[in-house]
Amino acid sequence: MDLITFVVLEFSRHTYCFFYNSFYAYGQSKLANTLHAKELTRRLKSIYGLFKHLQKNISQGASTTCYLALNPKVKGVSGEYFADNNVAKPSGYAKDAELAKKLWECGMELTKSK
Repeated sequence: MDLITFVVLEFSRHTYCFFYNSFYAYGQSKLANTLHAKELTRRLKSIYGLFKHLQKNISQGASTTCYLALNPKVKGVSGEYFADNNVAKPSGYAKDAELAKKLWECGMELTKSK
């Protein structure tokens, strides 16, 4: 068995994983996160200087989440994309209603009771 089981979610063909074990999945996700970070570091090492100005410290990184959780100005705001404490324009994919519907249906299929 491979260390990581790669599962491709093809919305249109309904290709899904046929079993689920929460402990196995947790371990797989942690390993995948570690490997992703390692590979990302390797790939970005040569161009790190270009991205250095985009990095945020912990307070800056948490700012939008805290703003949305605590600020009464955004009470009742839902379905918007925020960046740096402001409503921002998401990518075209993020605005694709059909893709959102397919993702929802895929999630429902993956989590349905057996």
